[in-house]
Amino acid sequence: MRIVELHTYPVKGCHRLDHTEAAVEPWGFRGDRRWMIVNADGVGITQRDMPVLTRLRAEPRPGGLRLSAPGRPTLDLDEPADGPKISIRVFRNKPEYPGRVAESAWVSAFLGQEARLVWQSDPTSRTIPEFATPDDRVSFADGYPVLLANTASLDAVNDWLIEGGDEPVPMHRFRPNLVVEGAPAWAEDGWLGGRLRIGGMMFRVAKHCARCRVTTIDQETGDAGRQPLHVLGKHRRIDGGLMFAVNLIPDLAAGDVGVLRLGDSVTPVE
Repeated sequence: MRIVELHTYPVKGCHRLDHTEAAVEPWGFRGDRRWMIVNADGVGITQRDMPVLTRLRAEPRPGGLRLSAPGRPTLDLDEPADGPKISIRVFRNKPEYPGRVAESAWVSAFLGQEARLVWQSDPTSRTIPEFATPDDRVSFADGYPVLLANTASLDAVNDWLIEGGDEPVPMHRFRPNLVVEGAPAWAEDGWLGGRLRIGGMMFRVAKHCARCRVTTIDQETGDAGRQPLHVLGKHRRIDGGLMFAVNLIPDLAAGDVGVLRLGDSVTPVE
């Protein structure tokens, strides 16, 4: 197996960035989901609520971020190291964590509602609730630092879609960080609870990823449909969730950084 795609999403819910290599920190790919837009209650706004986030493009730069979107002026922001500190939640029913407010006017105008862009100034602040050690940490990702998807599994999903008269979907619908090829479809089911050696790094395979309506949203246009959730419901309902891809946790100590590159080998480790 080998890596064929690497992606980050600098603002949670925004358009992806494609990479030939990515630095990996204990809480995820460097620059991945360290920023998030929250509503007036401090709860994260995602594509589940606002599919228009597919049109938001974010480009990290040293010490900051550049935002652009159709019909909006480009905005260049510094990391708000001394910005107002507030308590935020990635999801309404999840624990609170600290974030620093970077901006409100631009994102409110873009979304058409009161909103604030916040930055995770301390990436060691957010813990992982299950299938993790007490020392594991995560960015503003849904729950785990890295999401891995398998091209053969996407091929299987698309075969089911075509058989049912639907259009195939691209891998971007599933918003992975890391895409591999060279494994059979659903080989990742057998990696759960084990480890993967990816390039020169080790990762723990924590759990399946249960999919939501974001997979039905075209990542270029924001248009939504019913697939692939409907077909996943028929073929990939596991433990009450509609499963595609697996969540990984880097085996890194605090302060350590690894690097992954396109073409790096991927090997299950017993």
